[in-house]
This record gives sequence, structure tokens and C-alpha cells, in this order.
Amino acid sequence: MQIKSAKYVISSALITQCPKPDKPEYAFIGRSNVGKSSLINMVTNMKGLAKTSATPGKTQLINHFEIESSIGEKGPKQKWYLVDLPGYGYAKRSQTERKRWEEMINGYLRKRENLVQVFVLIDSRHTPQKNDLEFVSQLDHWGVKFSLVFTKTDKEKPAVVERNVKAFLDTLRETWQFLPRHFITSAEKKLGREELQQYIEGCNKENS
Repeated sequence: MQIKSAKYVISSALITQCPKPDKPEYAFIGRSNVGKSSLINMVTNMKGLAKTSATPGKTQLINHFEIESSIGEKGPKQKWYLVDLPGYGYAKRSQTERKRWEEMINGYLRKRENLVQVFVLIDSRHTPQKNDLEFVSQLDHWGVKFSLVFTKTDKEKPAVVERNVKAFLDTLRETWQFLPRHFITSAEKKLGREELQQYIEGCNKENS
């Protein structure tokens, strides 16, 4: 996949404010401070597309970006939406804010008709976290298609990353018959970028 252009479109508080669902759409979500903005910038090859911040919970709305890519250098062009969703598990949010987040995200995930895939980001530096496991179980219950993206693999020793990834997948195996697709990534080292791009490219072909 060759990224030709990427531009910000709109930030929405409600699904009714989102762009017309006329392109394949891929959403990225994870716990606060999981490295979501850095990963989005890596996948799109656009350093400042998603705003990175040292303050967890900075993203508050459903942020749409329109991406134009091509299959190879001179292949057919594809247009699709990349969506940056607010993170979950941010403790400093008030109860009112959490409820608004839940209504906004639940409505988007369950009703957005052109949503092809949700990429759930998991911090590979940690053992399985309760809110991550609860969130993916909810997606599975709703029948939302998703993949796991393990982030920040450059921030920990390879053996620790391998152990944490295995522990997360083994926890799912206790109750799941089939495991979701997963990717191992590092925004800093560009690890996993080609795999994610190829996967999105294939999904675009299927949904064009």
C-alpha cells in the first residue's frame, strides 16, 4: 500500500454528525496512553496526522480522517476513512463524562454501517488488563469485527513482550473458540506498519 494523501475531516460527538458512510472505515481505540496517535501516524506515514499528547484522555470525540492510497506505486487508488476514537480507562474522567463516552462509542461501534474493522490497541508492556479484556469481550458480544494491535514493543525487553502477548491471548483462549487476528507493532521502529497496511488494503478490495 502506498499512502497518497491523508487529511482531517471532522470531529463528531454523535454518530449522526459523522461523514456519510460511503467509504470503508477503520477505527483505532485503546486505553489512554496506549500510543494510539503515534500508531496512526506510523500507519499513514503522516507524522502529524493524529495529535500526540503527554496528557492521557486528550481525544474526546470521534475523529475522521480521509485516506487515499494505492495498491503499489501505480496501482488502483482506494479511498477510506481512518477513525481515531477516544481512549477508555482514563480514571480522571467524571462519571458524567464516562457515561457520555459510553453512549458515543457504543452508538458508533454498533451502528456505523461502513465500519469494516476496529483495531484495539493493547500496551505490550503490561500483563492482561481487566478493562482491555472487558472491552474486547463486549465487541465480540456485539458482533463487531476487530483485531488486536500490541503497541510499544520497543519499550520493553522482547521476552517480556512475548510473555505479555501470550498471556493476553491465553486468557482469551479460556472462553473463546477462535482468537482475533493480532499485530505486533512499534511506532518508533515502524514495526507492523506493512502488515497493517496490507491488511487494510485487502479489506478495501473486499469492500470496494
